[in-house]
Amino acid sequence: MANSLESLVNLLESYRGRDKVIRTLCYGSLLAGGIVSQRGPGSSQLGNRLLLFSSQLSDCRTVLRLFDDLSMFAYTWSYGLGVSEEDAGVRWICVINNLADQLYYPLEHIAWAADARLIGVKSARWWTLSTLMWAVSLLMNILRSVRVILLLRKKMRKNRRTNQREGSEAAVSRSTEVQQQVHSEVLSIFSSMADLSNAIHWLPPGFLWSSRFPHWLVGLMGTVSSLIGLYQTYSGRRAND
Repeated sequence: MANSLESLVNLLESYRGRDKVIRTLCYGSLLAGGIVSQRGPGSSQLGNRLLLFSSQLSDCRTVLRLFDDLSMFAYTWSYGLGVSEEDAGVRWICVINNLADQLYYPLEHIAWAADARLIGVKSARWWTLSTLMWAVSLLMNILRSVRVILLLRKKMRKNRRTNQREGSEAAVSRSTEVQQQVHSEVLSIFSSMADLSNAIHWLPPGFLWSSRFPHWLVGLMGTVSSLIGLYQTYSGRRAND
């Protein structure tokens, strides 16, 4: 119990960790609110409160992202054209991904400022553009993970041949490490696919299933993605300890 509490405190002390916790609560409340609201008139008040709580947490995350542009630009600048990447496919997927992420933030800022009546433009178009950039980024994440898995499987086959020849503990350790990387990439695919389903839902009506998800389904997809993110963060912290 004490270790779990300490891990949560350490997670909340970092900006990224706190954002993951807020995100999980946001989508979890949306999921619960959507389910409760469908149970009947007597449950509508509780359901509406949960949906309102989710909306407030979402607004909180939007405001906090006002300060992410510089860190995103620093990362994009340091990665550049990805000349250090060994695989050209991963390299260009990451370049497109970084470009989409870089555009996402200012587009969302404009949409937020329009909703807050800080600037005199309509927000709908800017929300659509920012959501589109998010969808492109998620799609690139999926493609990158698929490409990385293919490369890792190729590496695993090579490691098996090495294990058969050497039979050393070091070779077995390398094989285990590669398997863990594959597992992490598979989780990333599921996480990005869940988020991508929501991104498509938030696009204007007429494209695939846009505007068709009920609240509980949006909450479910977001909760799945958030829990995967929390698990990966916790696993990464344990590996570094």
